[in-house]
Amino acid sequence: MCGRYATSRARQELLNEFHVELDAVDGDIQPDYNVAPTKEVPAVLTRRPKDAPEEEAAVRQLRTLRWGLVPSWAKDLSIGSRMINARVETVHEKPSYRRAFAKRRCLLPADGYFEWYTLQGQDEPAEKKSKKSQKQPFFIHPKDDALMAIAGLYELWKSPEDEWVWTCTVITTDASDDLGRIHDRMPMVVEPDRWDAWLDPTMTDVAEVRGLLVPAMAGTMEAYPVSKAVNNVKNNGPQLIEPSTNGDNLGNDPDALF
Repeated sequence: MCGRYATSRARQELLNEFHVELDAVDGDIQPDYNVAPTKEVPAVLTRRPKDAPEEEAAVRQLRTLRWGLVPSWAKDLSIGSRMINARVETVHEKPSYRRAFAKRRCLLPADGYFEWYTLQGQDEPAEKKSKKSQKQPFFIHPKDDALMAIAGLYELWKSPEDEWVWTCTVITTDASDDLGRIHDRMPMVVEPDRWDAWLDPTMTDVAEVRGLLVPAMAGTMEAYPVSKAVNNVKNNGPQLIEPSTNGDNLGNDPDALF
């Protein structure tokens, strides 16, 4: 599962990095070091502009989407909090995701993501874990600080007030061996040479689209413990992704925990 991540790249950097043709973001894009479900997140997608004729080509856009996908048939937004992740193994066949997987794919820019490792009591019965377990947050990111382009899907949901709400989900996959010791799942990352195809809404063949999703970044990521301040979604700022130096986080070396 991916339930928190960080995205701090400046607007112009995103426009340049993804060769965006249409900046469709209202207002500023502020760095967010503690992205949580239901927040607005920057996303890149390819779509025809609003009210454009059918013959007009789709253009690459930068938008903000609400994290937590809401299918068009949903009765209200609350379902989105349960649909922040879509498993790559089944995303193409699940009713909530399959239509979006076919033609509404996006990229979610990120610096890295957070996962929590249980420090003790891993082998305790479930009913005792809450008393004996302590969870340590880790920040996981590319060693070279490169931008992560997380594979996502987006949907448009019409509210009772006739307002369109843009929502998204993160596609997850099995974590690579070096990260699986912290958590068994991780966000699926799309490599730059596959961005065009992934974002192409005319590519609707499920087998072709699935072929774009291959394990990436194995051996290129690093993880280190960070402050437990990230546990509170109200906390934000670059200090949340700094390696922990206080005692309750057990130092800076993740290998010491395993």
